[in-house]
Amino acid sequence: MFLVALQRIDTTGGPAPGQHNFFRGGPLGVYDGEAWQAIAALDGKIDTDAAGAVWKAALAAPWHGAPVWFHGDVSWGNLLVRQGRLSAVIDFGASGVGDPSCDLAIAWTLFEGKSREAFRAGLPADEAMWARGRGWTLWKALITVAGQIGDNPGEVENSRHVIDEVLADHAQRA
Repeated sequence: MFLVALQRIDTTGGPAPGQHNFFRGGPLGVYDGEAWQAIAALDGKIDTDAAGAVWKAALAAPWHGAPVWFHGDVSWGNLLVRQGRLSAVIDFGASGVGDPSCDLAIAWTLFEGKSREAFRAGLPADEAMWARGRGWTLWKALITVAGQIGDNPGEVENSRHVIDEVLADHAQRA
């Protein structure tokens, strides 16, 4: 699997998380204010109690491992598929070394059900990493739906679906 191989590459000289990559690979706490602001803005539109619980769980599961390479933007548009198989990954502009949980967002933005479980089974992701991955995914979807970034109706609708997927996954594992 691409992500497993990426995480095995020597990190010497790799860039640490920072403004240049939107702090991907760093602690989620950098987005704590934005997340809570979005949750408040969406009161009555989403299950804000569940969203708050997911966010708190993500913050309560800090990364304690050695830094590894992460892609930083594993999304369907950055995956090239040929004959049903991954043939290339593009757009390494947000890459760096740190916590790879930001790369898990694709679990909720692309996969569902058995495909999500197969994705998870192929990764060395414990419950804490999965919780942080949900946090990264939820933060981005929340700020999109709350109107803090972008204004594309299709993206907002998709982000609402992502919020539902993240909340359901958290409830299933709680």
